[in-house]
Amino acid sequence: MTKKHKIMLVRIVIAFLLLAGLMTAEHTGGLDGLKGSWLLFLIYLIPYLVIGYDIIFKAVRNISHGQIFDENFLMMIATFGALGVKEYSEAVAVMLFYQVGELFQSYAVGKSRQSISAMMDICPEYANIEADGELTQVDPDDVEVGTIIVVKPGERIPLDGIVTEGESLIDTAALTGESVPRKASAGDEIISGCVNGSGTLKVKVTKEFEDSTVAKILELVENASSKKAKVENFITKFAKYYTPVVTVGAVLLAVLPPLILGGGWGEWIQRACIFLVISCPCALVISVPMGFFGGIGAASKIGVLVKGSNYLEAVSEMTTIVFDKTGTLTKGEFKVTQILPQNCGEEELLELAALGEGYSNHPIAGSIKEAYGKTLDMNRVSDAEEIAGHGIRVMIDGKEILVGNGKLMRQQKIDYASCKEAGTVVYVARQGEFVGAIVISDTVKEGAKEAIRSMKRVGVKKCVMLTGDRKEAAESVAAELGIDEVYSELLPGDKVSKVEGLLERQRDKEKLAFVGDGINDAPVLTRADIGIAMGSMGSDAAIEAADVVLMDDDVRKIASIVYISRKTLRIVKQNIVFALAVKALVLALGALGMANMWEAVFADVGVSVIAILNSMRALKINFDE
Repeated sequence: MTKKHKIMLVRIVIAFLLLAGLMTAEHTGGLDGLKGSWLLFLIYLIPYLVIGYDIIFKAVRNISHGQIFDENFLMMIATFGALGVKEYSEAVAVMLFYQVGELFQSYAVGKSRQSISAMMDICPEYANIEADGELTQVDPDDVEVGTIIVVKPGERIPLDGIVTEGESLIDTAALTGESVPRKASAGDEIISGCVNGSGTLKVKVTKEFEDSTVAKILELVENASSKKAKVENFITKFAKYYTPVVTVGAVLLAVLPPLILGGGWGEWIQRACIFLVISCPCALVISVPMGFFGGIGAASKIGVLVKGSNYLEAVSEMTTIVFDKTGTLTKGEFKVTQILPQNCGEEELLELAALGEGYSNHPIAGSIKEAYGKTLDMNRVSDAEEIAGHGIRVMIDGKEILVGNGKLMRQQKIDYASCKEAGTVVYVARQGEFVGAIVISDTVKEGAKEAIRSMKRVGVKKCVMLTGDRKEAAESVAAELGIDEVYSELLPGDKVSKVEGLLERQRDKEKLAFVGDGINDAPVLTRADIGIAMGSMGSDAAIEAADVVLMDDDVRKIASIVYISRKTLRIVKQNIVFALAVKALVLALGALGMANMWEAVFADVGVSVIAILNSMRALKINFDE
């Protein structure tokens, strides 16, 4: 509990004790001699000012700034009216219970903010730079790219960089929600905001602080609350018109009946005061944004950043999700998955291909050399010639070897067996004779199949995959994962047009999301209704363009976000219906003289507390529940 909360609690306790003492004295006849006197008014004014001076101050200040119709104004007018008709105890009680509700509300909002504020704790306070054998603490903002910094055990990593020396386990929980630490050693990239484990690391800085992961995350978090959902905007506009209307209604209720029916001013003024207390829109104005804030907080707990409540609302309406294949559903790591020898052994075929690709830095060549796994004797290789778009012709042990695609085989008139396996196929021929094929495939990400299944479970109707890969490879991955539609052999520009075509097929209120991680995905992420980017390995451009960021690249979390968003919207709508229904009922009873101040307090403070408690459920949303 903050100092502000403690002061308010002390004021509530003092006001309650004074009010309880005065009401007891009044009911036992101890104040009978003061009835109707100014002294009784002044006595009740003490607890009233103890508990309500700040409300009156805010109301007067807002009026001076032209902001008349808010809850402070309503409470001031209502309690002034109650004091005017000599309902002193009710005036103090209304202000007291209103402040109890405000305290609870403030505490609840603070609790909901903690889930996102925890993200703020990732901001590093300093960076260690070694000079003359001693460590000096400097502001991370002052560290330049290329500087070597030292991260001691237990310290937060201040800047993005590459480990140059040392080995440790890195706690990434604050960023990714992942509880299992990741190992980091020389050559590994590490990102700011994570906590170093047991080993000391020396890190070469690769990004300035303003461009670092932690700076970008903090910026996203700080801006999240500024982007309001349609429901929030509706409530803001609703309160803007609702409050003046009920204020005018209360004035008419206080003035017209006595003028028309004659007399009874005190009774009708009291009814008008009750009407004002009931009409306070606190339950809506606070609980709706708090519900969305809770949903964003629940997302941040699992390592997903939602850039605003408008995007959380959009995710709840998502029916189609489009994936980029490489790096999103697959690892983007090419591996030899099949060796298909013909007229030679597997080991011999792999050795010929590895020697043939020995001088190449292409990922395909790298995967073949990695699969061979032995040191290559490049003295056996001579006269290497690259044939653009086809492959390589090379002499190995004095024999002509061809390593390449089907075009190369056809060009050289080699009688080869065409391979229809999914993936990239490398054919090998020796002295004009076909000796086999090697299939290289991009491996499917762990959890990708489960992710697609979970999305169907939470109500996503269609999963689509876009890729630049050849048709066979794309269809193989799509079949393995359970993808509904697949579009292959696409250029980056083609992806935008495909997404636009899919958007045209969406019905009203149906939203389309695109998930990608590469720099060439940024245009598509911007074009889709919801852009979802990979935060850990994704490019800066993709993260900037996206509306939702998966901090650890785990596509399984998308289903969790859909579930969180839909549950959040249900909670928000429950609050709206409940608050409006109770207020409408008690407003009608108040106007008819069938509701007293205590019922009015429940319709305001009670409804607010119940709605806030309901909103706090959003913080606890769990996909597994």
